[in-house]
Amino acid sequence: MGSPFTDIDEKAVRRPLKVGGTALVALSFQTLGVVYSDIGISPLYTLNGIWPSSQPPPNAEDIIGGISAVVWAMTLLPLLKYVFFTLRFGTEQGEGGTFALYHGIFPPKPINHDEDRTLTTDSGWKTPSSAFTTTVTLLGKIKWLLLAWSLFGTALTFADGMLTPAISVTSAVSGLALTFPHLLSSIGTISIGFLVALFLLQRFGTTKVAYFFSPVTFIWIILLSITGLINITSYPGILRAFDPSRAVMLFMRTKKYDLLAGVLLAVTGCEAMFANLGQFNMLSIQLSFGCFVYPALILAYLGQGAKLITNGDVVIAHIFYASIPGGAGRPFYWFVYVVAILATLVASQATITATFSLFQQLINLRSLPPVRMRYTSNTVQGQIYIPSVNWTLCVGTIIFVLIFKDLAKLTNAYGFAVATVMFVTTTLVTIQIPYVKHLSWILAIAWFLFFGLLDGLFWGAALRKVPHGAWVPLLVGIAATAFMVFWTWAQGLEDQFDGTNRHDLHHIISEEVIQTMSYSPAIHFNPGLCRNSDADVTKLELPHLSDVVDDDGSSKSDVIPYIQEEIKLYLDTGDEKIPLSRMSTMAIFHKISSGKGVPHAFYSFLKQWPALPRVVVFLSVRIMPVAHVEKADRYRVTKVRSLPGFYGATYMKGYRDKFDVDISAIVELITVLELRGVESREDAASIVDEIIAAGRTATHIVPRYHVISRRLVVFGAPIINWIRRLLIEDIYRSIAYVFPETVTWLQSANEIIHVGVTAEI
Repeated sequence: MGSPFTDIDEKAVRRPLKVGGTALVALSFQTLGVVYSDIGISPLYTLNGIWPSSQPPPNAEDIIGGISAVVWAMTLLPLLKYVFFTLRFGTEQGEGGTFALYHGIFPPKPINHDEDRTLTTDSGWKTPSSAFTTTVTLLGKIKWLLLAWSLFGTALTFADGMLTPAISVTSAVSGLALTFPHLLSSIGTISIGFLVALFLLQRFGTTKVAYFFSPVTFIWIILLSITGLINITSYPGILRAFDPSRAVMLFMRTKKYDLLAGVLLAVTGCEAMFANLGQFNMLSIQLSFGCFVYPALILAYLGQGAKLITNGDVVIAHIFYASIPGGAGRPFYWFVYVVAILATLVASQATITATFSLFQQLINLRSLPPVRMRYTSNTVQGQIYIPSVNWTLCVGTIIFVLIFKDLAKLTNAYGFAVATVMFVTTTLVTIQIPYVKHLSWILAIAWFLFFGLLDGLFWGAALRKVPHGAWVPLLVGIAATAFMVFWTWAQGLEDQFDGTNRHDLHHIISEEVIQTMSYSPAIHFNPGLCRNSDADVTKLELPHLSDVVDDDGSSKSDVIPYIQEEIKLYLDTGDEKIPLSRMSTMAIFHKISSGKGVPHAFYSFLKQWPALPRVVVFLSVRIMPVAHVEKADRYRVTKVRSLPGFYGATYMKGYRDKFDVDISAIVELITVLELRGVESREDAASIVDEIIAAGRTATHIVPRYHVISRRLVVFGAPIINWIRRLLIEDIYRSIAYVFPETVTWLQSANEIIHVGVTAEI
């Protein structure tokens, strides 16, 4: 029996944000404060990454060749590869990043919430963790390899989230040393102060931060354009850098392959643009970058190259600050310096919000333990704040600043993380082109050969920097990838156990109907309850004949016989049937994972406490693609016809609504369902009173899996079983206890019962 109709579309799913007109312009402006700030501050350190200040300035032809390499790297990678191509490969929900590309190839199984409320049909295998969906294709055979590869790219994005604030803020603050050399030793301390302030701002959310930071980035980009144009006039010949052959000749002439590691710094922030797709949308990013950010950056690099040619001995010390028109110590210099400091804080914002988006994807897809998330926007579901991630990034960033006192080593570490993530993206898009977008294999091969070659060149140059600082993001990436692969595997085994051990309600609850013949001085007409054929036994006990007839065989005039029924419920364990008494309470059994049938926790609960509440609700949670859902629309309830007192329910909450189950709303819907088939007012009143009384003492019941490793009988079993036992029982079990599924609930701990379930996985 279905629940009363509600206006909310239960099958609604999150889609990419679609806006136009002034709303699109406003959204594009917001992207300046989040998406492009990372790549926008690259002029602070890129050219000194190519030509370190410790070396003499290069000659004019080498400078033109280096600027040409930067210009064409900016054109081919951020503009062509990411903005006009890769952004089209976001998920159906509008998310971007390497993990989103993986789940475009292996999308999670859609959740059927009608099935979630179905309790009396045999359930099949459940696969909420998409890493365990089966496939017979060639891709299915390399699924774990692709998972690890995509998670490695995601892990390096996390490292990027710590490296970007460290390098950008330190680079900006170091401009003080040009005017105040005695502050050189205090650069790290000053940088840490700015970084702490930045992470304190995150709690206000992406929208508020973007409204504050977007004007800063706007002014910064304008300043880059102005200084670039002014500097170009000092040496117009720098415009020859638009000729790509100049870049090719540079490497042929110098044989310095390592220069590419410096050029790579110009395109840092590419992956942040893609990873932040869920915060905005494709068109807003394309407009702001193609029409505003890209031209300004090209002008900035051309201008710096011109000043390096005309005044190389002075400019080489810090190419960005030394090329500011007017020179150090002038009012315009300090204005640019202040804006640069603010711009680097904004740049850090880009990678921080990208990290939040990636963590949200990983948690929702069960590749990381659940943590508390806070949605910060009423219009964009992807804009979130994760306190634990925020402060982890803060601590990691400060550690990087303290460890890498040499800015060159910090840029080496940064470049390696960026190059690796770009290459991961290229490989996953190559697979998506034929398999997801159903485009020609020729296009996929052409994409991989062209962009794979570019990424491979940059990656090779970055790998040479591993001994000089790049080992740090490599270590972080390997460790984080190993943990995420492990967590995905363990969660998949637990989900597999849950799906295999989900029960048809009729298979564990049996009923016995006892009918007795009674009599009354009044006329009774009782047609009986509509019984289900699932009842195991029907007993009919007749009263003694003398109770209803006189000695002459005629009926007693003051008594009329009628049938009275009593329903007894039993827990069917297979070996025995355990009687279950009914209590005037209400129990909410939370279905942590989706699928038909009742969870194993219900069976375990009855074995430990053989008593049934008067009202038993199996509740599934559905996060809707809207900020808030009206209270009247939050619940759908269905009734099990053949067993009294059992209901399936779906709790539909907006992504900004707090998790708070309203018992009174569920009770109200249950009473509506029960009253539909009742004709007698007396019976109706009795049912309502029973349900309301039960609802006054509602208890939430959730499973707490005590996982143990299943013994395998395979070649090398002793070693394999020892490793499995270590991973599952010592590591996974301990972490799962610390991060329970109830971490985001508002219910009091006194209202929650954790039912222990031994899960052999």
